[in-house]
Amino acid sequence: MTEQIKNEINLLVENAKVAYVSSVDGNGYPSIKAMLSLQYDDLFTHYFSTNLSSRRTQQFLQNSKACVYFCDENQFMGLMLVGDIQVMTDREHKTMLWREGFEIYYPEGIDTKDYCVYKFTAHKANYYHGLANYDFIKEDFENA
Repeated sequence: MTEQIKNEINLLVENAKVAYVSSVDGNGYPSIKAMLSLQYDDLFTHYFSTNLSSRRTQQFLQNSKACVYFCDENQFMGLMLVGDIQVMTDREHKTMLWREGFEIYYPEGIDTKDYCVYKFTAHKANYYHGLANYDFIKEDFENA
């Protein structure tokens, strides 16, 4: 992987307002939802917030397998991350992802029982751009 490709991938994620998050439903079929891309530790660890009572959360509690996709449709560029989601309900994670305006959805603030955070950890990735596909894992990306 070249430094240019690594930079393209980083910019794609940094500029993303939305990520497409997929889960597996109770019948084994994929289910996808657009979610705000709020925060990440590195390319392989991302966080999302939602309702603990949501259908998707219930799916992740049953099956942690997930896929997160970032795209720039104008440049026909996409990054697919494959891994697992943990549903976090601890105050530390909820505080970390809390944003002004969330109280519209969670009137009791950070302590709203129905507020949770997804911690997504990718195991592998695929980047597509310019008619080329690049499969890689975290170590490949960090050592590029």
